[in-house]
Order: sequence, then C-alpha cells, then structure tokens
Amino acid sequence: MLIRRAHRVRYASACLTALAVLALGACDSGSEPAPDAASGPSVLVPGKPGEENRTMSAEEAAQHRADDDSPNSADVSYVRMMIAHHAQALEMTELVPDRAKSSKLTALADRISAAQGPEIAAMEGWLTEHGEDKGDAAGGGHDHSAMPGMATEKQLKELRGARGEAFDQLFLTLMITHHEGAITMATDVKAQGNNVRVEEMADDVIAQQTSEITRMRKML
Repeated sequence: MLIRRAHRVRYASACLTALAVLALGACDSGSEPAPDAASGPSVLVPGKPGEENRTMSAEEAAQHRADDDSPNSADVSYVRMMIAHHAQALEMTELVPDRAKSSKLTALADRISAAQGPEIAAMEGWLTEHGEDKGDAAGGGHDHSAMPGMATEKQLKELRGARGEAFDQLFLTLMITHHEGAITMATDVKAQGNNVRVEEMADDVIAQQTSEITRMRKML
C-alpha cells in the first residue's frame, strides 16, 4: 500500500514538473513581440506632376496603389521619354530599305516600325488624356542622348553612311543596345510609377523587345 502511494506521489511530481516547463516555454515565447508581417522597408513614392515625392511604408505604398492609380511624375516622364526613344528607333528602321543586305533584317525593321509607330500614338493619346503636354517628348526639357540605349548622333551618321553587311551589323548592334535601354526604362517605371495603363505599356515593351533582342542576337 505504501509502495503504491509513493509511486503515485512520484508520478504527480513528474506531471507538475512537465507542466512548469511548458508554462515557462510559453512565457519565453511571448516575451518578444512577433514580427509585423505587414512591415517592410520604406518606399519612396514619386509625387504627381508638380508635387514632391513621399516616403511610405511598403504596406502604405501598396494600399495607395490599390486606391488610386492616377499618374505620378515617374509615369509622365516615362511616357514622354519613351516617345522620343521610339522615335529614334523609327528613324533607324527608315534607313533599312535602301541600305540593308539581309531580307531577315528588312523583315525585322518592318516589325519594329509596325509595333512602335502605334505605340507612339497610344502614348501621345495618354498624355493628352491626362492633360500633359508633349513638348518634352518632342525634344524640349530632356537630354535624350542620356536616355538608356539611345544612339549618339555620331553613331547615327555612321549608320546612314553604311551599306550592305556593314550596315546590317551596325544596325543590329545599335538596335540591341536601344532595346536594352527601353527595357531598363520600362522596368524602372514599373517600380516607380503608379498608373495601371503605363504599367501595361511597360509590360508590352519588356515582352516585345526582349523577344526581338533574342532574334537580333542570332542574326549577328
């Protein structure tokens, strides 16, 4: 009888010890606040045209984008610059019929012209819709030579003077760089802009020009 009672005492003592350990663990686990899943690094949000940039938390920036997709300065700057960027691509493709040797290059130039001409019209329409002028897109207020991928006047002069295979190689080299610059600009506005339509146009640029870069590299 005494042996059985002693066994019960030892058993109860062991249970109490286990419960104490569990309780201590629960207290320790609650001693530090759980990380806030919604927190994240602050985000610099470009202001609308004429407004200053603002710093928001990642959560606030996401909510701001969901609530209001009105264009900000990054959207407007991108559209204006991309019009000029596309215009130079069309200037280069216009040289192809009289200078290129490769029929594949001629077909590629036709494809670029057919895509980028309507894109310029769409971007100009976007500016008009949002009450923005096209002056900078036409050349005022921006150093277009500083935009990613833009050919210099010296390079364009060399392209105009080339013929046959020399023209083909130079055209491909310059246009690959030109497309890579457009992709850089489109990627930047996707991160900094706020307008859904501009983001869609940037997505189109990235998809189309990535495909064309692959095609051009195979032609070199």
